Amino acid sequence: MTAQSDPVRTVPPRTVDAPLAPPFAGGGLLDVFRRRYLLKLIVQKEIQARYQGSVLGLMWSYVQPLVRFCMYFFVIGLVLGLHKSVPNFAVHMFAAIVGISFFTETFSSGTRSIVRNKTIVRKMAMPREMFPVASVLVSAVHTFPQLVILFVGSVAVGWKPDPQGIFAGILGYAIITVLGTGLALLFSAMNVFFKDFQNIVSTLMIFTHWIVPMIYPFSKLATSSIHGTGFYDAYLANPLTIGVLLIQRCFWIPTLPDCPTKSNICLDHGNPASVGFPDLPHHVFLLGWVMLAASLVILVLCQVAFSRLEGKFAERL
Repeated sequence: MTAQSDPVRTVPPRTVDAPLAPPFAGGGLLDVFRRRYLLKLIVQKEIQARYQGSVLGLMWSYVQPLVRFCMYFFVIGLVLGLHKSVPNFAVHMFAAIVGISFFTETFSSGTRSIVRNKTIVRKMAMPREMFPVASVLVSAVHTFPQLVILFVGSVAVGWKPDPQGIFAGILGYAIITVLGTGLALLFSAMNVFFKDFQNIVSTLMIFTHWIVPMIYPFSKLATSSIHGTGFYDAYLANPLTIGVLLIQRCFWIPTLPDCPTKSNICLDHGNPASVGFPDLPHHVFLLGWVMLAASLVILVLCQVAFSRLEGKFAERL
C-alpha cells in the first residue's frame, strides 16, 4: 500500500498597497556622511581627474598660489607701496588669498559638480549632495599646500601661535566652509536647469578679492569717510569679510612689530590681543559667531532648495 503525497499547494503572491518610492530616499547632508566610503571614492576620482596626465601633479597646488601671490605683491605691495605702510604686508595679503581661494574654488567647482557628474546622477541612486560636498573636500585638499606656504612664511617673519589666534583661524575657516558649501548646493542645483549660473558664479568671483581686506588693510576702510555709514555696515555684514579678518588675526596679527605703547598696526609689548580697532573691527569674535550662525542658516535654506529641485535632475540632464 503506497502513501499518497499531499498535493502541492501554491500560495498566491501577496501585494502591498503602498505608494511607489524612489530607490533612494534623500536625507540631505546627513546621508552624505553616512556614505563616507562613497564620498571618499568621489573625492579621489576628482583629484585624479584634475591631475591626470600632469607632470607636476599636486605640486600645481603650490605653484599656482605662489604665482598669484607674487603678482599681487609686486603690483599692490611694491608698485603701490603698501608694503611700507602695512607691516608684513605679504602675510596680510596671502592670509586673505588662501581663504578667498578656498571659497572661490569651492563655489565654482561645486556649481559645476552635478552637471560634470551627470552620468552618475542619471544611473545611480545616491545622495545628490555628494557631489557638491566632494567639491568642498577637494578644494580643502588643494588649499592645504597654500596653508603650508602661509605657515612657513608667517614663521619666517616672527609668527608665534596664541590660543586666541588659533581659535580665530578655525572660526574663520568654519565660516568660509559652511558658506561655500551652502552656495555650492544651491547653485549646483540651479545650474542643472540653467547653464547661465556657472557664468554668474564666474562673474561674482571677480568681486571676491575686492570686498574683503586683502589688497588693502581694514584700517583704511575703518578710518575713511564711509565709517559709520550703511556701506560700512554692509561691508561687515559679509561673512567672507569676517572670515578673512579672523584668518588674518590668526596669521598676520602675531607677526606685527612690538610697540612701546598701543598704536595703530603694532603690538603692545608683543601681545596680539592688544590689536583692536581700527586694525580689526570692534568685537570681531562676536561678529565671527554671528556670521557662522548666518552661514548655517544659509546652508539649511540652500539644502531645502536643493531637495526640492533634485527630483528633476535626471530628466533635465
